[in-house]
Amino acid sequence: MVQPVDLYLYFNFRSPYCYLASKRMFALLDDFHVNLLWRPLGGWDGRSDPERAQVKRPIARQDVARWARRMGIPLTPPPASTDPTRAGAGSLLAAEHGLLRPYVVEVMRAEWAEGLDIGQPEVLLEVGSRIGLDHGELAEALDDPARHAVLAANWQEAQAKGALGVPTFVIGEEIFWGQDRLDFVAEHLIELRLARR
Repeated sequence: MVQPVDLYLYFNFRSPYCYLASKRMFALLDDFHVNLLWRPLGGWDGRSDPERAQVKRPIARQDVARWARRMGIPLTPPPASTDPTRAGAGSLLAAEHGLLRPYVVEVMRAEWAEGLDIGQPEVLLEVGSRIGLDHGELAEALDDPARHAVLAANWQEAQAKGALGVPTFVIGEEIFWGQDRLDFVAEHLIELRLARR
């Protein structure tokens, strides 16, 4: 019997590169023996600080648009003021209920394909209703201080492991930063003989 390897995933819903990654990253769970350790972040954690982001935004938008065209996915950026913290907190609840994958896919679709502000509870509650999360439970989770503390602790853990940004995938001592490193993650898992077929 193959022993799954731990795969840490540091993810911020506000990152357009996490949006790109969300279209491919769950295939790792299907194709390899991995134990996903979901580590969502909130606020600016894992992203460029606001001043740097202001400078990077025009170039990043061009870059992400190129990737979106290559991948054949829609791209409608959300408002610049969008705060991902509630989305991260909600993802912890989704994970507890075995609904992480549809939650991530649908939140990222709402934010990056439809251009909605996922900092607004009603957007996340609509996603929750579509995927089967309890409305009241999700509403409470979005602003739960304990869940927000988990998001902050996740970033501290990420930095301790050497992560510089998002998305970051960590397997043992190997760190893969960026949605365009998913092929390297897969190659590493193949080298570890963890392919399911």
